[in-house]
Amino acid sequence: MARTVFCQRLKKEAEGLDFQLIPGDVGKRVFDNISKEAWTEWQKKQTMFINEKKLNLMNQDDRELLQAEMVKYLFEDGEVDIEGYTPPSQ
Repeated sequence: MARTVFCQRLKKEAEGLDFQLIPGDVGKRVFDNISKEAWTEWQKKQTMFINEKKLNLMNQDDRELLQAEMVKYLFEDGEVDIEGYTPPSQ
């Protein structure tokens, strides 16, 4: 049976992640509170954000910036600010 969580991004019960994808406290918070659906949305945004900002994930500052954006997006109803990207209208 699939694990369900109350997804803080989608504000509903949804299928949870199969395992903790990120180490540490933030990873546990994501595992406990974010659905597969919201995580998949974040991964698309993350790719655009990394490309837009030309982030190097070997660089600690870039990883911290990406993690801050992830927390804002997943937990604070934030949108990822990607220049030149217009989200599709609902």
